Amino acid sequence: MPSLPPLPALAAGHGRAVLLGVDGMIVPVLPGMVAKQLGSATALVVHGPATLQRLGNPAIAVLDLLELFAFVCPARSLAPTPAGLARALDMAVPGSLEEAAASLAEMADILLARLEAGRDTPLNRDAAGLAARMGNSRDFTGGGGWGWAPYVLAALGQPAARADGMAMRLWKRLPKWEEVAPRPAPSAYPVSSAQARARLASLLGENAEQRPAQADYASAVTEAFAPRALEGHPHAVIAEAGTGTGKTLGYLAPASVWAEQNKGAVWVSTFTRHLQRQIEQEARRLPPGIKVVLRKGRENYLCLLNYEDAASVDRYAVPLGLIARWAMLSTDGDLFGGDLPGWFAELFGGALLAQIADRRGECIHAACPHFSVCVIERVVRNAREADLVIANHALVMAQAVWGGLDDDYVPTRYVFDEGHHIFDAADSAFSVELSGTAMAELRRWLLGAEGARSRARGLAKRLEDLIVDDKLAVHKVEAVRAAAKALPAPMFSTRLDPELTTADNRAEAFLRALRVQARARASENDLRGATGFEVDLHPADPDLLPVAKNLSSSFEILRQALVELRNYFLDRLDEEAGLLEEATTQRLEAVVRSLKRRAIDPVTSWRNILDSMAQAPAPGERPARVEFLRLEREAGTDRDVALLSHMLDPTEAFTQSIAAPAHGMLITSATLRDGTEPETAWENAEARTGMVHLAAPAIRAAFDSPFDYAGRTRIVLVSDVNGQDMGQLAGAYQALFQAACGGALGLFTAISRLKAVQARIAPRLEEAGIPLYAQHVDAMDNATLVDIFRAEEHSCLLGTDAMRDGVDIPGNALRLVVFERTPWPRPDILHRVRRTHLSHGAPKEYDDAIVRLRLRQAFGRLIRRGDDKGVFVLLDKQAPSRLFSAFPEGAPIIRSGLAEAVVGIRRFLTE
Repeated sequence: MPSLPPLPALAAGHGRAVLLGVDGMIVPVLPGMVAKQLGSATALVVHGPATLQRLGNPAIAVLDLLELFAFVCPARSLAPTPAGLARALDMAVPGSLEEAAASLAEMADILLARLEAGRDTPLNRDAAGLAARMGNSRDFTGGGGWGWAPYVLAALGQPAARADGMAMRLWKRLPKWEEVAPRPAPSAYPVSSAQARARLASLLGENAEQRPAQADYASAVTEAFAPRALEGHPHAVIAEAGTGTGKTLGYLAPASVWAEQNKGAVWVSTFTRHLQRQIEQEARRLPPGIKVVLRKGRENYLCLLNYEDAASVDRYAVPLGLIARWAMLSTDGDLFGGDLPGWFAELFGGALLAQIADRRGECIHAACPHFSVCVIERVVRNAREADLVIANHALVMAQAVWGGLDDDYVPTRYVFDEGHHIFDAADSAFSVELSGTAMAELRRWLLGAEGARSRARGLAKRLEDLIVDDKLAVHKVEAVRAAAKALPAPMFSTRLDPELTTADNRAEAFLRALRVQARARASENDLRGATGFEVDLHPADPDLLPVAKNLSSSFEILRQALVELRNYFLDRLDEEAGLLEEATTQRLEAVVRSLKRRAIDPVTSWRNILDSMAQAPAPGERPARVEFLRLEREAGTDRDVALLSHMLDPTEAFTQSIAAPAHGMLITSATLRDGTEPETAWENAEARTGMVHLAAPAIRAAFDSPFDYAGRTRIVLVSDVNGQDMGQLAGAYQALFQAACGGALGLFTAISRLKAVQARIAPRLEEAGIPLYAQHVDAMDNATLVDIFRAEEHSCLLGTDAMRDGVDIPGNALRLVVFERTPWPRPDILHRVRRTHLSHGAPKEYDDAIVRLRLRQAFGRLIRRGDDKGVFVLLDKQAPSRLFSAFPEGAPIIRSGLAEAVVGIRRFLTE
């Protein structure tokens, strides 16, 4: 069995760290002295960036066990801590920093032994050559090669193996996808209540817990799968299913029956990538004949051409070597939220993953030398044949706007889970941003890198194979390139100040004029602050209008050039139909799509904004769109300025582009309704989801949660903590977290407050044996933090209010949720206009409804199973009682001081 030589090991917490020396002695790491204590030795760690950050980022050499795990166990994830690695290796879980440091060498030995045992498997055929290649490279930071290489080579039995890049040539190793005939249009047979209930029963199994509400839910939502009787009148069902109802299997049952008997696809959409994976896991219960495919935007997947480009850079050899191992076992090549661990980007930088992913509109499709093995094309073709496609709201809305993703296919049957997010998702999908960054990205897409150290291909390079020896096509491409030079040039942000530049660029001149208006209308606090701010566009400064008119003229020249180029390719498709090779036809069709989506559509939207700038709405007039300026700043320096345009009610566009053309649609969530009067509650739900705009009313259905909230939960309103005093606030969090012995989620409405509390309580909780992790503090992304929190039952997690949607943790790992203050909506320009015009004359109630939804979502994190038990705490003595209808009826609401709350929480959770 291979083993490591004696190596020191480091384990770091907050305010405390320990070092295991080669002599076996464990000593505390003295502040600022770790480099001296370690000397020239290389230390074993788990999650190097997080460990080094907690040590103050010293210049020391480390061997990260996560890198070894990624090599030995590709396409597997784990909580990236010593405890998480111990669980993954079936070892005893360390209970202290000392035990963690002492266990790292054994973990490495176990991983190397597993590699040795599998040295003859197909996966490891080229592993030795790959490890040698990684070992010979300069590492990602410019230092020596991969430190694990000699130990990996020894485990593989080839200590003298020569570097071989074959294993990194994924295009030579991945299987080819096969083209299949287009799928015929589905039939329209309905799903009966009996069919839905029978399928649900088969999914649950004979010994499953009986949930009458779940079967009733499955029966009710079958109405979304009835045949459409009239154009523009979809069968729409809006169904609220309380937490614990089992809505996922409840809608998968009728959806799978419809897909199976009609030979068509149902698209299931949810809000986040994490929730997509949860639905995918539930869908594994479906019968083997039901094909389920998870679908995301192309920019989430590995692009082999971009990967090949990056693989030529020596310093990328280590991370790309690990990517090569992962890609051979990955189910779909998803770089973000799939089976590539989330902590991979934390080890090597998210910019690298973005570099090897597909870039929006840059794919050259059939002209790519790796097209036949492209992982994205495989996903696309799998989705075309799928019975259930699990997507996200943003992708589904883009598909509807574009009239298809990779072809002209648009679904007729939808399930929108997490339906309470439809308003926000539509707001993002149907808004327009005219900014320096957005325009510069389009310029890069059209012109390429322009001499910068980048491998970005411009339009001419991407179309090279299609326009060679075609003088007219070349002329049209050159017309586009010439017009694109009106867009902001590289490093435009250094030319925002009109006093520092005289550059003659219409887009940059417009940005400078926007900046002048933004700064003129900002408050002194905004100007002194380090972060960005927003101001109204209307009434526009008179000096801004002629500059906008000039830019609009340039946009029209660019738009016309793009349209002419696109029409040229459309004519070629028409005139040479039957003569072109299939690959060339596919290539031309892809170019036509990308020109419209990536260039023509945004330029047209930008021009529309500019042309309407002089038409300011009258004071108090209900606008169709809300337009304002945002000055982006970094450390007090202006970096960009944006003109933003949002629909007043984005659900109108959602209804027009997705709901009305559909045949059937289910919108469901645990938190749809708000209001004490049933009819008002439903009307609010229909307004937030766009169902109010349908030609025919949606069918309503509601199912209460089966959980015993009266017996299993407590809601505590702490009345004696001054939330403006960071010392008091931090003390409250510490006391509450210790009362629950960990297992607590702390939610904040401001990042600055989160950081202030974290800095005060992390060392104290560490001393009490309660690890604390924090969004915006630890060198980990949200998904990784949640994975750790889920795995370590006595840990605590701090996050902003937005994290409440990504935490789904049944069991004892989450038993306390603490909100630092009432989550009022941010009083920005967009909210100001919407509360005025969408509130039906009751802006206060409009605000309250948003808060109640946030409170319901946060409270809903606590109880995910019938045997869960938890406490929700609000540290806001001024929280009005009218908001408390957000909580389930019967859940006890207790007002008390902090000391009494701490005693009560400890007693309740330990009963």
